[in-house]
Amino acid sequence: MTTTLPAQDSVLPTGRPTPRRLSRKATGADRVFELSARTIGATVLVVTGGIGVFLAWQSVPTLERYGWSFFTESAWQPESDVLGIAAVLVGTVSIAGVAMAFAFPLALLTALFISEYAPAGIKPTLVSLVDLMAAVPSIIYGMWGYFLVMPHAAAFSLWLHQNLGWIPLFAVDADPDAAVWDQSRYIGSAFCAGIAVAMMVLPMSCAVMRQVFSQTPPGEKEAALALGATRWGMIRAVVLPFGRGGIIGGTMLGLGRALGETIAVLLIISPDFIIKPRILEVGTSSVSALIAGRFGDASAAQLSALLTAGFVLFLITLVVNTLAAVIVSRSRSGAGTDA
Repeated sequence: MTTTLPAQDSVLPTGRPTPRRLSRKATGADRVFELSARTIGATVLVVTGGIGVFLAWQSVPTLERYGWSFFTESAWQPESDVLGIAAVLVGTVSIAGVAMAFAFPLALLTALFISEYAPAGIKPTLVSLVDLMAAVPSIIYGMWGYFLVMPHAAAFSLWLHQNLGWIPLFAVDADPDAAVWDQSRYIGSAFCAGIAVAMMVLPMSCAVMRQVFSQTPPGEKEAALALGATRWGMIRAVVLPFGRGGIIGGTMLGLGRALGETIAVLLIISPDFIIKPRILEVGTSSVSALIAGRFGDASAAQLSALLTAGFVLFLITLVVNTLAAVIVSRSRSGAGTDA
């Protein structure tokens, strides 16, 4: 910002000079930067709002035809004029929940290791490697999950079924103690898809957490160590409370991406339009996978229904990412991080 001063002070009738007038108006390069930032910010808001308005407008025919039953019906049968997204919403939440169950501890521990334990010489390399994970295309993660992870995930699902099958979440409609276990009952599930999605959301969550951890006041860390705390004691008493907002915000940002992941999920899951809270059992679907799988051969009525499903997903991710951005911005400013 530039401060402009008058060429000379004005003088009161009594002969005393008046206070100089200060101007907060930006000039020169500052003015150009201010206008550019406002233009870019307004453009992003207009584009995002335009997407929301377009999806909402395209959703009108579907909502007029099916009403609230569109949100409570689980079947997706265009040939019978029965369309609903209840099953895919449950599948979306299940896949995202599994992904965050794996991604959250990995992201947190990775961020702590890079910021607090890794030698200074290899920190840039570790940061670059984690950031590089975010640049890997979704289809690569999908192929990795399908060919490498899913066979091992099926065996782990069998173990979970055998030991925790009394919990409805880990139940499978199969005999876990059969002489030859039916592997086809444990593949193409929300559990298998969630593992692949977890590797995709980990870099984003880790980057946010690491950035907030790096802003921990060094004086407080040194004071804790000087009082006899171990390194882990210092992290538990200083770093984690200070980075609480970053942990929550990074997790929610990862959740926002997990809810909308498409290609990796589409390659792994076996589509099934049944409300199924059992994450280990074959068959599930998500909103994004439904749109990607049915968009190419959709009729006009089905296309409107797919756009309505996309509008619901747009609203969900918008709310999650907005809350995450608010929490992360508070953590960066230091507000709300006192233990």
